[in-house]
Amino acid sequence: MRPFLLVLALFGATDALALDPSAVAKLGAEDSEEKIAGIRALVREGDPAALTLLQALSDEALQVSGGRVLRVSGERIYDAATGVEVIPPPPDRETITVNNRMRRELAGAMACLRLLDPDPKVRLAAAQQLHDADDPELAPLLETALARETDVEVRALLSLIHARANLKNPDTKARLAAVQLLGTSSNRAVVSLLEGKLDAAAEPDARVREQARVSLRLVASRLVTADAVGRVFSGLSLGSILLLGALGLAITYGVMGVINMAHGELLMVGAYSTFAVERLFERHFPNAMEWYVIVAIPVAFAVAFAVGIAMERTVIRFLYGRPLETLLATWGLSLFLIQCTRTIFGPQNVQVPNPSWMSAGIHLAADIVLPWNRIAIIVFTLGVLAVVWLILNRTRLGMFVRAVTQNRAMAGCVGVPTGRVDALAFGLGAGIAGLGGVALSQIANVGPEMGQGYIVDSFLVVVLGGVGQLIGAVWAALGLGVASKFLEASWGAVIAKIVVLCFVVVVIQKRPQGLFAPKGRTVEG
Repeated sequence: MRPFLLVLALFGATDALALDPSAVAKLGAEDSEEKIAGIRALVREGDPAALTLLQALSDEALQVSGGRVLRVSGERIYDAATGVEVIPPPPDRETITVNNRMRRELAGAMACLRLLDPDPKVRLAAAQQLHDADDPELAPLLETALARETDVEVRALLSLIHARANLKNPDTKARLAAVQLLGTSSNRAVVSLLEGKLDAAAEPDARVREQARVSLRLVASRLVTADAVGRVFSGLSLGSILLLGALGLAITYGVMGVINMAHGELLMVGAYSTFAVERLFERHFPNAMEWYVIVAIPVAFAVAFAVGIAMERTVIRFLYGRPLETLLATWGLSLFLIQCTRTIFGPQNVQVPNPSWMSAGIHLAADIVLPWNRIAIIVFTLGVLAVVWLILNRTRLGMFVRAVTQNRAMAGCVGVPTGRVDALAFGLGAGIAGLGGVALSQIANVGPEMGQGYIVDSFLVVVLGGVGQLIGAVWAALGLGVASKFLEASWGAVIAKIVVLCFVVVVIQKRPQGLFAPKGRTVEG
């Protein structure tokens, strides 16, 4: 069955696409109220031809001539009510103008009619557009659409919209059912609707008022839970970024004792590598754009690894055991990398688009969404963490890194090539930071100075977790991320950062080795 015939059958219409002539005639009236009345009458009809007509009105493709409303389609003129072509076109035609109020009315009216579209995606978009509608006149149309809806997500949304529309229904049973149904919602706007039913002046029936109180408690409890889950998720997302930045720093700081102030710029190198891969795919492989992030992962690691090796071999290797000089030298390297990036890519921030499979998210409530790109970052971080653990605990390089971390002098005495281990460990830490840049590019703009905002937090994670301790970095990153988000909700971002910093200072005062102290004997020298 053709789509429009399916919709006609849905309403039991038997004649062709003819619309109510009186409703169509109102669209050509001088008064805006009359036009709006005509729009509402066409919506109540539920005829699919009304959607075409209202779209033409929105596009200002309707004209009036002698009280007759006409629809313009290219060079042809059609009678708006019957759809019959008018030959010859009347010479004295005037375009029907649409003001802002009518446009708002049209948007809602067309969304109502799209609830009957055969495509579930179109119906879902229409239902989302009507989510805040509370016009009792929509109830009959919503009932019809709800009775025929087969998609679970659209049906749940339509049920809530129908309940909102019935809150002003004269029938007490309809209002009671509406209040009960609203108790299943997770939309904050429902709270004000239910609160309006608590007053005897607004709601005369005591049963409806009592049910409104019960529903209000259910909605409030659900919103509190959703808020908590949303904050924990945001904290885990932030902690994942901090962990990717801190993992490499924990390795280099643990092995060489180097305070690398350019570590944030290695995040930036990974982000710009992702941007370069995205542009390459856009120009040469547009059909494979969905997978550019997969290719960017090894590219970003390799580029950051190479930059890290170059930094270690040319500057840092000559400054071991001289922390102040290393601090100043790596700060100079960070400025050098920022300026190189500005020269190559320009000073302006750039945006790296998400693939479609990382768009949208999971809706916990009307205003709480868990984005797929952040979920992907958490999963990606777990994968990187697993690979780093395998490298440090199941490979020869990892054994050497652990040996040098615990006792550099003794490791050198038993034949561990400490110089080569230093270079590879620094490159590995830089490559992990590059992977952090890949993740960061999916949730923020990419710019030359983007790494500056993460270097201090990464150092806090390393110091709090324990130098060279992988598990310490994990707990510290996730803990600081979640705590920051809960504090931000109450006190704001600035106060939250101050509280977190004070907490870290207190912990370090009481436990200088961090939460997870390194095992083994360390030889000073």
